[in-house]
Amino acid sequence: MLATARRADALNTLAHSTSGLIRPMSADVTDEAGARRAVQAAIDWTGRLDVLVNNAGVTSVQPAQDEPPELFRRVIDVNLHGLYNYCHHAGRAMIARGSGVIINVASINGLVASWTIPEAGYCASKGAVISLTRELAAQWASSGVRVNALVPGYFRTEMTEDLFSSEAGQRRLRRMPMGRGGDANELEGPLVFLASDASSYMTGQTLVVDGGWTAV
Repeated sequence: MLATARRADALNTLAHSTSGLIRPMSADVTDEAGARRAVQAAIDWTGRLDVLVNNAGVTSVQPAQDEPPELFRRVIDVNLHGLYNYCHHAGRAMIARGSGVIINVASINGLVASWTIPEAGYCASKGAVISLTRELAAQWASSGVRVNALVPGYFRTEMTEDLFSSEAGQRRLRRMPMGRGGDANELEGPLVFLASDASSYMTGQTLVVDGGWTAV
């Protein structure tokens, strides 16, 4: 498995923890040539590309009237344009082979407003990811390539650390039907499901894993 990210230190730590099952490769998703090289590196290493998971993302938390347009564009560039770079090059390889799975990690904030956490660029980008997922799925289904979106709710990550560590954030989490944020391992099953033949008749779908947040 090839893993790419901007932070080489985090990648190397991940690769070490898996005893070589993961090969690290530093890359910025907004670099189209880097995306092409990463896809080719994965093919060169294993001889084929079966699954692409797009999980890179950034946000800007501030009211829209205060968010500079250049920062809004940066969020869109990473979360949408960067994702498309990898979909484009991986999709070409998968179409040529006649099979493949792409999983785009979106967010519940692509389905509903972020509400008390103002992040217009993030919400816009994740809504676009869900729409792009449907379009790519429709275009590539006849070529044997499936494209689905995995939509997490609130899981503890570097991006959500303040939410999980503050009392205000905990109150927010307790308001969801299941009364808590998600544990990291609760995304593993849905991700494996979308990547495997268990979902072989699914494409263009949005699989929401959010503790019931978008149900109420």
